[in-house]
Amino acid sequence: MYHLRVSGPFAPRALVTGASSGIGEAFARALFAQGRSLVLVARREDRLARLVLELGGSVRTLALPLDLAQDGAAARLLAELERRGIEIDLLVNNAGIGTTGPFAEEPPETTAALLTLNVRAATELTRAFLPAMLRRRRGAVINVCSMASFQPVPFLAIYAASKAYLLSFSEAVAEELRGSGVTIQALCPGLVPTEFQALAGTDKVAFANAPTMTPAFVAESSLRGLEAGRTLVVPGWRDRLMVQLQRLAPRAVVRRAGAALFRPRAVESR
Repeated sequence: MYHLRVSGPFAPRALVTGASSGIGEAFARALFAQGRSLVLVARREDRLARLVLELGGSVRTLALPLDLAQDGAAARLLAELERRGIEIDLLVNNAGIGTTGPFAEEPPETTAALLTLNVRAATELTRAFLPAMLRRRRGAVINVCSMASFQPVPFLAIYAASKAYLLSFSEAVAEELRGSGVTIQALCPGLVPTEFQALAGTDKVAFANAPTMTPAFVAESSLRGLEAGRTLVVPGWRDRLMVQLQRLAPRAVVRRAGAALFRPRAVESR
């Protein structure tokens, strides 16, 4: 089981990516409230700076603006933290993007950017910080997946596939780490009303009318699950029930239901 360490400003820190808004910001606030020291990473420097001020300044919180989709970003981040003498004992891989629409109409550069951030960056960051955690025999990684991880989702095909990868990767490595003192959690939230929906285009599909949960609820559920040693965390009883129903339903039914929920209105009108 992973135990949070809160021994002061020079304790090992929690690193949260995509920390400038939504679930990432909620993780930052929840961990800070627990007494953690933080490293916050996102592209938007102004938002990071504002969040650091709201959390009381830079004594326990370090903001590092960085585009994790760039080649070598994980290695540069690791090198910068090593230069500063900062250990990371909790990594929250939250940074990610999404897109909605027919795959055949997706701009190739959009597909490449999504796969780079959702798949490669999360994998490379986990690989970068895991060895030191294993040497210390303590630490944890939270990979923010999605309810879309559990099934194919037409019109959300690349995003869902990227999150399915992250779920499989997380569960597999978690088993490799059994008994090491290091844990990995796959966090699979359902619909969370953040700016992600507008950017991904999912605010214009039927799924946008599904029950929602707050970013704070997601972060708190994840951290409770981490304390309990759970590899898979699905916040909210409705979504946990949905996962079970999806496992029982024929794949064709699940695919068609996904298509009905995520088909853009522009496609419906053709």
